[in-house]
Amino acid sequence: MPPVDKHVQTSTERTGKEYRDIHEWLDGDTEKKAERHDITKIYEYGKMIEDKYGKEALQEYIQHIHDDVQAKFNHIQQDIEKAISETLVYFGVK
Repeated sequence: MPPVDKHVQTSTERTGKEYRDIHEWLDGDTEKKAERHDITKIYEYGKMIEDKYGKEALQEYIQHIHDDVQAKFNHIQQDIEKAISETLVYFGVK
């Protein structure tokens, strides 16, 4: 997943604002990180963020989750492609 500074950079590029508090809330506490990325809690956490920071902040929260999901699945895809390639080489197919 992208580090907090990368999330801050993309928020700044997208909105002109860092939204550092949101990104640090999501990623800063390693014991609560998985819970705060739980997509079944988007409504609950999103409401809390919108009430505290506004609609644009809510969009940045959702974008953060989106970016992390995309990064995670891209990483998994790369791992699978590497494993397939290594397996084909092992068996002399490639």
